[in-house]
Amino acid sequence: MRVQRRALIAGVALLTGVAVALGYAFWWRKNPSACPYEQHFFLELPHPFLTRARLRRILAPRPGERVLEVGPGTGYYTLNVAQQLAPDGTLNILDLQQQMLDHTMRRAREHDITNIVPTRGDAVALLYPDDTFDAAYMTVALGEIPDQNAALRELRRVLNPGGRLVVGEIFGDPHMVAFGSLRTRAEAVGLRFEQKLGGRLAYFARFHA
Repeated sequence: MRVQRRALIAGVALLTGVAVALGYAFWWRKNPSACPYEQHFFLELPHPFLTRARLRRILAPRPGERVLEVGPGTGYYTLNVAQQLAPDGTLNILDLQQQMLDHTMRRAREHDITNIVPTRGDAVALLYPDDTFDAAYMTVALGEIPDQNAALRELRRVLNPGGRLVVGEIFGDPHMVAFGSLRTRAEAVGLRFEQKLGGRLAYFARFHA
């Protein structure tokens, strides 16, 4: 009896935990917000389906270009892209949280990377002039922005004519933006779809201004 009772209690506790997790995920999806710095260790886990090599392939960063990363987190992609732009190119990174920017810049200094420029700001009101960047990218970040249309409109504004925008999304993220929804929103603000890498579980999509 005791064994059965313990098993029953354990089963109820497990189901309760799953229900709470699902409820939180549902609430978070309906109330998008950036991952708090206190949970930054999640951002440092390997990204097997959204690899740095895949991003480099579809973004195609070139030495001398000026590129914008929105929502760098702790710099999982940042350092690699910055190195591709060296010696004369610049990677601007923008994040709502100063702690994320500070973390990324510490990592850059540890690797002697000096061509990264951090800015604290909001993706729906980018602090850059029109036609500033040759390319921009954001990975698992668009869904965290309450007004995705405004963010895409701003990215379109700051890209040079013909500039590239790459968006990465992955299944399991409570804020995942499905490709169909992304394409509809991007094309509505004047971005032209060009290429997609990946499938339903994870993808990078490239658009042109």
